[in-house]
Amino acid sequence: MRLDRKVAAVMAAVVLVTPLAGSASMAVGLSETKQAAQVCSPGTTVTTDDGPVCGVAGAEVTSWQGIRYAAPPTGELRWRPPRRPVPWTEPFPATAEGNQCAQPAGTGPGSEDEDCLNLTVRVPAKRGPGPLAVMVQIHGGGFLLWKPQDASRLVTAGNVISVEVNYRLGIFGFLAHEAFGAHAGNYGLQDQQAALRWVQRNISRFGGDPRNVTIYGASAGGSSVCAHTVSPASAGLFQRGISQSGEYNSLLGVDTVWQPQDCKAKLPTEKQAQSTGARFAAAVGCHNVAEAAACLRKAPASTLLKQADHGRNPDNGTVAPIVDGKTLPMSPGEAFAAGRVNDVALMHGVDRDETQLPSASTTEDYEKLVRQQYGRHAPAVRGTYPLARFPAPAPFLAFRTIVADSNSVCPSALNNARLARHIPVYAYQMDATDVPPQFFVDPAKPNGAYHIAEWLLLFPDGVELNPNQRVLSDQLVAQWTGFARTGDPTVDGTPRWDRYTEADPVVMSLNSAGDSRLTTEIPRQHHCAFWNDLTPFTGDR
Repeated sequence: MRLDRKVAAVMAAVVLVTPLAGSASMAVGLSETKQAAQVCSPGTTVTTDDGPVCGVAGAEVTSWQGIRYAAPPTGELRWRPPRRPVPWTEPFPATAEGNQCAQPAGTGPGSEDEDCLNLTVRVPAKRGPGPLAVMVQIHGGGFLLWKPQDASRLVTAGNVISVEVNYRLGIFGFLAHEAFGAHAGNYGLQDQQAALRWVQRNISRFGGDPRNVTIYGASAGGSSVCAHTVSPASAGLFQRGISQSGEYNSLLGVDTVWQPQDCKAKLPTEKQAQSTGARFAAAVGCHNVAEAAACLRKAPASTLLKQADHGRNPDNGTVAPIVDGKTLPMSPGEAFAAGRVNDVALMHGVDRDETQLPSASTTEDYEKLVRQQYGRHAPAVRGTYPLARFPAPAPFLAFRTIVADSNSVCPSALNNARLARHIPVYAYQMDATDVPPQFFVDPAKPNGAYHIAEWLLLFPDGVELNPNQRVLSDQLVAQWTGFARTGDPTVDGTPRWDRYTEADPVVMSLNSAGDSRLTTEIPRQHHCAFWNDLTPFTGDR
């Protein structure tokens, strides 16, 4: 990392969905992983269409980890669409976590392993009758970092099958260059699609229903759900999606922590991405266009990761989705506005106070950051959010509120309205302010309902919850898995959750202690009439 490396690393953590305690495994290679593998349990062999796999039968969950769903994207396959793996005949011991994809150091040591196109299947040990609903997890991390979460809790509490996917990240997943040919880039999204095709071909062999597949994820995972909602190549691969905190980029693209990538952003065009890719190639010594593809494919992973950094400089290359004309014919937000979406149902929402930008500690900070983020709109922003209307620490709370409203809450509300004209939408806003702070949150600050706070309640992983939090935690698990099973998040033990429509634009306000309720007040409370004029795909700014 270069300028403000420390700040970038901390902010990078905001879109992660795996606790820091798990980061020690980030650099584990294939040989080390297999050394740690357990012996397969009797009766767990399943014959996939690539070859047999065997797993581990636990008291509550039977799992098959690290199943290869595509060939290693190395050598000549680096920066090419995923291909089917070479078939095998002997049972593969799917008993240890699969390799995590190559990524820079952020909140962990990083990895240079490109042999990472694997997935995990988890099935309830005591499953109910008939084929089970399938929940496919797409992990967050800004399309740069991390790995999927163990979703055993959803499996046992919701009687569903979990599939957790590793996909190419950063420069390996998204670099575009004219030497790669037309429609280059978006390999990470194509990996996700390859995993979904694997599910279609194989999940019935594990007891799952390929006609009842829900994809879900938080932050970059939520953005991925948006991408598959509009990608023609994803049509028919899933029936439902849950996009959590998929709106998080800076509204006006100023001082962004990430390259534009979220559900509302104007993504780089193929031409823009190729231009950035040419600068990246030259920076690593691959100047000749005719030889650039071969040169780049021979470059060490460490060299590529170092040059790509976190993707914010002109010669870092593209490290997130682009409009490539095929996988993504247009940005998701543009497709939502135009009604060019697949026939799926969505749960879609954000957290009320989420931010992805530095915070303000003083009045001077507040003034500077508002000018930096909103440019010529700064006077109107300050007038809409006067410091006098906020208690101490006013600068922190005011800027936190501005950023959340402009970058997440109002774009999410606008996308709800656009999507609901064409497909079923169940909208939510996470309003609970008492969720225990995750490692990327300063516990001394009033962070409110911070970015992906609900993810910790879905997967507490040893974090002790108080009685109020436990109620919401159990509610979320019931709603998420209920939606996956039936397409309706209203299930026993949860409040009624009506579909968002133009006539009844209701949003589920998620709160602790059984206080979740439907509301139509969010646009007014968050000044969305003001912010919607500045959102992409609504005309000139």
